[in-house]
Amino acid sequence: MKIAKIIKSNSHIDYVAQIIDELDAANPPSFEDYGFAQFVNLPMEREEIVGVIYNSMLVNPDYASFGPRLSPKPELGSFSPDYLNEQGFLVGILLLGVKDETGKIVHGVPRRVVPAGQEVFKIEADEVKKFHTDENDCLQIHYYSQIVAHAGLFAVPLLEAIIAQLTLDCSESDKQRLGVLKQTLAWQRTMGGMRL
Repeated sequence: MKIAKIIKSNSHIDYVAQIIDELDAANPPSFEDYGFAQFVNLPMEREEIVGVIYNSMLVNPDYASFGPRLSPKPELGSFSPDYLNEQGFLVGILLLGVKDETGKIVHGVPRRVVPAGQEVFKIEADEVKKFHTDENDCLQIHYYSQIVAHAGLFAVPLLEAIIAQLTLDCSESDKQRLGVLKQTLAWQRTMGGMRL
């Protein structure tokens, strides 16, 4: 399901996308489709770049426009049809890796630059599992350091949300490994909160 379009980047792996609304599509995505820790893909010619939503921003040009209006809000739609589209949602997408045309998955920084206007699609749970499974059917999260380095204050909550998603459908040994990682994150959060 298409949920957004890339509008800008903050860095090589940190992109901002605008969520599609009812003026862009007959069936726009719901709030659940672009929530925190939702995995997404950006299909290119020879590969798919995989990312995760880690931030959201509200665009509201009406904020701080306290001046008088010439018309009530409902009538503004007929005078200026694009007025209704000025408010919207932006999401921050952190790129995590690539799935090439042969199906090989590599976690890490993609080499490719994502162009403005690139469509962003929601990834379903089965594709999320494939992205996190190596050729030996073992769980992998090799993008861990990317999240820690680039997601800022959202790094620990994002990793915890990813772990929660992956725990739903994995082997018992992978659940134990994820449990250790979750405990480590909880410890880091606790100790980070104690700093002066």
